[in-house]
Amino acid sequence: MNVKELYAKFNERIPDDLRESWDNDGIMCCADGSQDVARVLVTLDVTEEIVDFAISSHFDLIVSHHPLIFKPLSAVTEDNHIARKIIKLLDNGVSVFSFHTRLDKVTGGVNDQLCDILGMFDTVPFGDGFLGRIGNMDEKMELEDFVYKLKQSIGADMIRYSDAFNPVSRVAVVGGDGKGYVRDAIAAGADTFVSGRIGYNMMEEAAELGINLIEAGHYYTEQPVTDFLRELLCDFDPSIYVEIASSNVIRTL
Repeated sequence: MNVKELYAKFNERIPDDLRESWDNDGIMCCADGSQDVARVLVTLDVTEEIVDFAISSHFDLIVSHHPLIFKPLSAVTEDNHIARKIIKLLDNGVSVFSFHTRLDKVTGGVNDQLCDILGMFDTVPFGDGFLGRIGNMDEKMELEDFVYKLKQSIGADMIRYSDAFNPVSRVAVVGGDGKGYVRDAIAAGADTFVSGRIGYNMMEEAAELGINLIEAGHYYTEQPVTDFLRELLCDFDPSIYVEIASSNVIRTL
């Protein structure tokens, strides 16, 4: 299967009409759409380290969640870090697909993966663009027990949480930066909201708002979607070799 054929498969499964209007995703770079794809590297971010690894390991394609190109480039030179990566990729025949907000929304994507990890059921979309998910836990849990379960399940190095003194029963999730969805989660009836990033001011107001707020890390709440992308690739073409690479460069002491 070549690059264009594989992208068409992705576009059927993760349609571009799910993309938010402000977003940029899809084919980020491609020197030759007719190139056969035998090796694919799946990652959350297209860092320079990931680019160098893909080139040295002879991958034909990188599939990421966060877009390689988000803001318009005014020039393509080695002076710009994004352009520098693009030059390397094109010079070495490595294409890049990125699926951002449409991967948040799609069935089985970022937020459904997080729900599955937490063991939630009866999940439904909520919020602006129906990007988030809300559902129920099997039984009520104390907040600290729930946070511990979450930390172990996603492998987070640290979790911040703010207690509104609710048992955890109905949970809303938005992987990544979900601070704009707190009030939507409240309106949807959640007693607990999980996201990667919520922010100090909102976390301070959790008890006043009446909702437990859990900040579990942008990377850690989205990384599980790489398994979903790998499964899709294996379904599209079982002959393709697929490898997942960690792109997390943020450390905690």
